[in-house]
Amino acid sequence: MIKYLENAIDFTKEISSGKVVVDFFATWCGPCRMLGRVLEEIEEEFNDITFLKVDTDKYPEIARSYGVMSIPNLFAYKDGQKIPFKFQGQVQESILGAMDSDSFASVLKETF
Repeated sequence: MIKYLENAIDFTKEISSGKVVVDFFATWCGPCRMLGRVLEEIEEEFNDITFLKVDTDKYPEIARSYGVMSIPNLFAYKDGQKIPFKFQGQVQESILGAMDSDSFASVLKETF
């Protein structure tokens, strides 16, 4: 399910349980829009994962607190704990930039 952060105070609540991928984005960002389409393509396959979209223009304090300097930038959480992404034997703290739906689906399967 794709959710948009509606209130800064809800951020911690949104990542506190279950599997969550946080997508830091901006509406003016081309690669962010591409990644948004990827999330729409795969959300049904990964219905046990919440994709939380955080607009860095609306919530710059949250982006800053997570060290987001470039977008799109994604982080993974499981039951409130930040976990690294896994892909083809590599471990990454975050994913920076857009990727195609097949590649991102593989990352999600390996990570969660």
